[in-house]
Amino acid sequence: QVQLVESGGGSVQAGGSLRLSCAASGYTVSIHCMGWFRQAPGKEREGVASIDSNSNTRYADSVKGRFTIPQDNAKNTLYLQMNSLKTDHADMYYCAAGRAYCHSLRRKWYDYWGQGTPVTVSP
Repeated sequence: QVQLVESGGGSVQAGGSLRLSCAASGYTVSIHCMGWFRQAPGKEREGVASIDSNSNTRYADSVKGRFTIPQDNAKNTLYLQMNSLKTDHADMYYCAAGRAYCHSLRRKWYDYWGQGTPVTVSP
C-alpha cells in the first residue's frame, strides 16, 4: 500500500544543483519521519538527511550547508535540494519513510524505501 516514487536525478557539473523528489502514496509524510539515503555499489546505505513529524531536520556532515530537505505536505512529497554539488556526492539516492520520530540518520528508523534515483556529478 505504501509507495515511494523518486525522481529528479541526473547528471550535473560540480558546483551545480539538483532537486530530488519523493512522491508518497498510502502514507502521510507530515506525521512521519522521512529521509534521504545514499548508496554506492558494494557499500552500506547511509543517511544524508531527515525530517521528522515535528519538522526537525538532521543532516550528515558531508552535506551540511549544501543540501536541504523540504517537504510539501499539500502534495505529500519530500524533496532533497542539492546545491554546490561535489564529485563525491555522486551516488544512488533513496527516499525512505519511517516512524513519527527518528533519533539519528541510521537505517533502523525506516520501514519503506523507494527504488532510488541516480546522481552523477562531473568535474
